[in-house]
Amino acid sequence: MPQLNSAKVDYLSNIQVFRDLTPNELAQMDRQVTMSTCKPGKIFYMPEDSGEVLFLLKKGRVQLYRIAPNGKKLVVATLGPGAIFGEMSLVGQGMHNTFAESVDECVLCVMSRSDVERLVQEKPEVAFRFVEALGNRLTQLEAHLEDIAFKSIPTRLAALLLKLQEEQGGRQTVTGYTHQDLSEMLGTYRETVTQTLNDLKADGLISIARKQVVLKDMPRLRQLADA
Repeated sequence: MPQLNSAKVDYLSNIQVFRDLTPNELAQMDRQVTMSTCKPGKIFYMPEDSGEVLFLLKKGRVQLYRIAPNGKKLVVATLGPGAIFGEMSLVGQGMHNTFAESVDECVLCVMSRSDVERLVQEKPEVAFRFVEALGNRLTQLEAHLEDIAFKSIPTRLAALLLKLQEEQGGRQTVTGYTHQDLSEMLGTYRETVTQTLNDLKADGLISIARKQVVLKDMPRLRQLADA
């Protein structure tokens, strides 16, 4: 009988789409799934790639983005631990015209099409979980596009800073992001973000340092984010 003694099994048991699998089924997956580590800046997928692979992110962050004809970068999503990404038509997972790049050092599991096909055939409930996960991703993308279309830059920037602050453990300081990084996440220009940050600073909502934004007035930032 397979033994549940690997880091892969521990990780797989915590992934939402595999929550219906038994311990023995997870142990079987352990033998089929490859776990790897990569450095920041690793490109997992580019628009011209045609291979079908799914990545299950255990640690770190992965950025999904597109490059406009004028060279402008638009971040579609920033994925954290537990996320699934890649190209796999079998489960409706696509990354058409999209790049996937590691932001931090990442640890992830890799599944081939044959691995996923076997799993879906044997465990239909897993296929449902894949659809559920992709539906959630689509909802998040629609909300992101709606924000770009209808909300002002100050409102979107305030919401982004609050989101990053929460992701970094609720500390008052958001660290590790340049003005360029923030602009790409908002789908606007760096100069616009720099001016907006300066405006928020002048209003006493934040203070700014290199790759660091201190959130000084959280109630007013939340009020702005909800505008």
